Amino acid sequence: MKDVKVKVLVVEDEEPIRRFITLNLSAAGYLVGDAASGEEALEMLKSFVPKIVVLDLMLPGISGLEVCQKIRETMQETFVIMLTAKGQDTDKILGLELGADDYMVKPFNPLELIARVKAVLRRGKGCKDLKEVYSCRDLCLNVTANKLFKSDQEIDLTPIEFALIQVFMKNPGRALKREEMLNTVWGDDYFGDTKTLDVHIRRLREKIEDNPSQPEYIKTVWGSGYRWQQEP
Repeated sequence: MKDVKVKVLVVEDEEPIRRFITLNLSAAGYLVGDAASGEEALEMLKSFVPKIVVLDLMLPGISGLEVCQKIRETMQETFVIMLTAKGQDTDKILGLELGADDYMVKPFNPLELIARVKAVLRRGKGCKDLKEVYSCRDLCLNVTANKLFKSDQEIDLTPIEFALIQVFMKNPGRALKREEMLNTVWGDDYFGDTKTLDVHIRRLREKIEDNPSQPEYIKTVWGSGYRWQQEP
C-alpha cells in the first residue's frame, strides 16, 4: 500500500522565500500547497486540508495572525508553524496565544524547518498511550479518542495542548521542569525557548481552569516549571 504524503500549506507573500520553502519541503517528501496571501490561504483551506501550515505573520491584507485564528476555529488537528522576523517578539507571543504550535525566525536553514515539521508530526503520534483514560476531579482525558471533557462538556484542544495535559495527568503531583516538558512534547531537537511553553500553558489554563489567574490544576513551580495538582 502506497504511503500517503503529509500535506503542508506554505503561506508566504515573498515569492522567492515561498518557492524556496516549497521546493525544500517537496524534496523532503511532503505534498506542498502554497499561497501568497491570507485570503488565498483561507480559500485553499476549503479544499486542501493540510496537517501543517507554515505561516508568515506579516502578510498583506488578512494578516498571518488572523489566518492562524481562523485555522484554530475550525482545524484543531492542524499544526501551525509561524515564520517571524527578528524583533517581532510581541507578534510571536500573540501568535502562540492565538494557537500557533511553534515559530521560526527568518532567515533560517531549510534543514531546521524540516526538522521542526518532523518534530510536530512526532508530537501528534507521540501523544498516544497504553492507558486510555485519565481522570482528575471534573476532568476526563480520553487518549484514544483525543478528547478532553470537563463536567461532561468537551473542551477543544490543539495537538500541543492535548500533549501537554497528557504529560501533566500522567505525572500528578510531580514538579516538571520546563526543559523536561519541552523535550517531552516538542522533542529533544527543539530549537525554541521556554516562552513557547509558558504561552501554551497559559492557553491551556484558560480552557480548563475556573479562574486561570488562580489555577487549581496547573500550579507554577517558581524558578523551575509546573506541577499538576491532582487533589484540591
